[in-house]
Amino acid sequence: MDRYLARIGCAGETGVDLATLRKLHKNHLMAIPYNGATQDFQDGVRLVELDEDATFETCVVQGRGGTCFQLNRLFSRLLTELGYDVTLLAASTAEGWEASGIDVEHMFNRVALDGSDWLVDVGYPGPSYVEPLLVSDAVQSQYGCQYRLVDRGSRIALQRRGRITRWSVVYTFRPQARQWSDWKEMEDFLAREIAADTGPRDGRKILCGRSFENGQAVLKGRRYLTVRDGREETRTITEDGEHDRLVSYLLSDEFS
Repeated sequence: MDRYLARIGCAGETGVDLATLRKLHKNHLMAIPYNGATQDFQDGVRLVELDEDATFETCVVQGRGGTCFQLNRLFSRLLTELGYDVTLLAASTAEGWEASGIDVEHMFNRVALDGSDWLVDVGYPGPSYVEPLLVSDAVQSQYGCQYRLVDRGSRIALQRRGRITRWSVVYTFRPQARQWSDWKEMEDFLAREIAADTGPRDGRKILCGRSFENGQAVLKGRRYLTVRDGREETRTITEDGEHDRLVSYLLSDEFS
């Protein structure tokens, strides 16, 4: 726990209160990148029986980052050991649902604190919420962006918009508590996808993201999106050298 807190710039932050939770969440997103390249599937896909010690060493201690299945699982353990009341949740993005039809495509957490529930997610590439999001009908603002939760019957849609963009869905989810074993379906799906993928390993499928003080940066393939104080800028990276340098920068401790 001490190593984890120190790695995200929160050494000694052991309080169980909203101010601490906000700091832990934001600092985590700034210190540890979303990095889909950290998953090594040579020995099979391991989402359920995850080696948390090895994952902690790679993702946090070495600072290489990871995906939702790694980062939100580790963060859940950290918060639980600190004394927070944490519940595991599952979600799916529109793109993920179209590809898999599985509603456990994404893993994140909910924290019950002082009579309120907060969504906590340090394993999403972005753009999304940088600080915990209150489970409420109200529109909430963070760093120039707005967020709202929309009831869609059996599911809840998390929506976001920037200063001049329209509302768009980040992901949808059911509020029911989940168990690690629920991700066996996703594990099997990924195993089939990897076995069937015979395309070139050229790095163009890369997906990584990082938060900074007033926004986020996301690189998906060749598309680079930055959000600063709610203002979005998108450009296409055409040169391989620039693309490689940008990936290295997003995943480095020098990123800011």
